[in-house]
Amino acid sequence: MSGVFGSVRARATLGATLVVAVALAAAGAALVLSLRSNLIGEAGTQAERSARAVAAELAAGTDHDALSGLDGDDRPVQIVDEDGRLVAATQDLERISGTTTSDVRPRPADPQRDDDDDDDDDDDDSDGRRDSGESLEPGEIGREVTFTNGSATIDGDTEDYRYAAVDVETPQGERLTVHAGGPLAAEHSAVRTARTALLIGVPLLSGLVAGVTWLVTGRALRPVAGIRREMAAITASEDLTRRVPEPDTHDEIARLARTTNETLAALEAAVERQRRFVADASHELRSPIASLRTQLEVAAAHPGLLDLDGAVEDTVRLQHLAADLLLLARLDAGERPSDNRVDLAALAREEAGARTGVVVSETEPAEVAGSRGQLARVLTNLLDNGRRHARETVTVTVRRDGAWAVLGVADDGEGVPEGDRERIFERFVRLDAARSRDDGGAGLGLAIARDVAARHGGTLTVGEAPAGGALFELRLPLAGDA
Repeated sequence: MSGVFGSVRARATLGATLVVAVALAAAGAALVLSLRSNLIGEAGTQAERSARAVAAELAAGTDHDALSGLDGDDRPVQIVDEDGRLVAATQDLERISGTTTSDVRPRPADPQRDDDDDDDDDDDDSDGRRDSGESLEPGEIGREVTFTNGSATIDGDTEDYRYAAVDVETPQGERLTVHAGGPLAAEHSAVRTARTALLIGVPLLSGLVAGVTWLVTGRALRPVAGIRREMAAITASEDLTRRVPEPDTHDEIARLARTTNETLAALEAAVERQRRFVADASHELRSPIASLRTQLEVAAAHPGLLDLDGAVEDTVRLQHLAADLLLLARLDAGERPSDNRVDLAALAREEAGARTGVVVSETEPAEVAGSRGQLARVLTNLLDNGRRHARETVTVTVRRDGAWAVLGVADDGEGVPEGDRERIFERFVRLDAARSRDDGGAGLGLAIARDVAARHGGTLTVGEAPAGGALFELRLPLAGDA
């Protein structure tokens, strides 16, 4: 069971069907109640009309035996005096309930009962009496109407009725109450018909809604099934060049497919970048390791030929390359920098002071939040790159620019061609292919510098320096209270 309703399609169908079924049931119940109320009200109106017609004859002084409302009509009518005794009734009335008396034929007055009644209080409401509390003049009909429900049997036919009771004062001063009934057969028939229609219609409409919802959701979710199948195939084949089908629509599913393909493209690029990184790292590590091994093998065979300086240089270069690779690995893993405060101006003066040919021309305090070690690594890489390409001097500046701290490193070399100003930040990229690795490094310095800048919420760009060389600008957000 849980497997059946574990799909979005099944849950959507079940939810829509339940909502429609409840709505139809509520609407049907309201319709039946409204229909019943209206029909009962109509029956009450008919009963009141009949009661007032008989009351009008009584108010005019018509004798009980001559009343037109009692001559075989199919509606029950009773005329009761103020003591609750039946005075007159419909000719063929055999049984009645729901009025003040169940008598269907007038009975002679009981003198003893009359004496007992005279001893009672005027406001005594004993069984069989109706006291409206309305004062009437002779020949006047009461305005108040009392409605009740009951049944009656007329000429062998038993039906339910809505009774209306109206008081009347005869010209002789006799206080009478006229009970007249309006048939409820139409109400019962209409309610039964409505209930039958609801009992049949609600399940049919619910089933129709379930079927339509099942088909519509199945059609709407068909692209999702295609996306799932393609993703499963991509996972099984590990082929990140494949893409999920994008439906030719502008809905959420189409956006999901496009986002999925964008994610696959980013994943493919990341995997390809990692693959190139591993290949380049292996190549870069192979050269110093092979050189060092050769020198050690020569030294083992001919100790006098050992190039100790070269071995140390290869070892140092290997150490730097390993440190660069480890730092890149930590950056790729999402390592967050610390929240220490670092003064870029002080850091620039410290790093520049340890190098010849580097001049700090103008600085102003500019504190940023981050890792001092990583920011020092950025400055070191930029200064080393500038020294390799400068003719004479590398100039360092630190300034504020709104909410940013800007560190500039400019050299007086040949500069960077405009078409290569983004490519130089790629890993293992060296523009001078003929330059030796010993002079140019492994091509990781600028890539590391840009990655560190991005991790600190900043940017690293290259442009043209005033002296015609390259100008690298590191922009970092100033610390909160700086």
